[in-house]
Amino acid sequence: MINAALKVFALQGYRHASTDEIVREAGISKGLLFHYFTSKLGVYSFVYDYSVRYMILELGARVSAGERDLFNVYRAMELARMQAMKGYPYMQQFLNRCMQEDVSEALLATEQKRENLAAEYERIQGQIDYESLPAGVDGPKLERMLHYTVQGLMRQRFLDASFQPEMLYAETLEYIDMLEHIIKK
Repeated sequence: MINAALKVFALQGYRHASTDEIVREAGISKGLLFHYFTSKLGVYSFVYDYSVRYMILELGARVSAGERDLFNVYRAMELARMQAMKGYPYMQQFLNRCMQEDVSEALLATEQKRENLAAEYERIQGQIDYESLPAGVDGPKLERMLHYTVQGLMRQRFLDASFQPEMLYAETLEYIDMLEHIIKK
């Protein structure tokens, strides 16, 4: 049920997702879905809460609190995401989609957890030492470039139906390594 809900919400967003689609994807009855969740909002809120908790645990396990190098932090964050996507292929895409959500009931239901995930990413980003980058390199812009690259790779792999967590992780590392080589030349 969780993977089915993650997939449907990731691909369609809260507004366009339907419980009919979720039960079809999960291969269960609508009655069973509503036995566990009272509404579409209940399903959405649960999978959001579950995803945030799961991702925070993965990030905490993979991103060393003492790591200050931007590239090493990104490698660790991508390892955490890859580990999460092994069990829940649409989890990161779902979390990304939730950041663009505009339905007020969905936003209100996930507000606290949204803040928890943002705080975890802020904590991680706060440990990065931008001063260690070569002169003239804008650390926050470089970080955004890494973020956009990673998100674009993931989106492309899902669009062309070639998504496999380990392959995406390997390709992502190639881009991170290439950028690090260019910057630290």
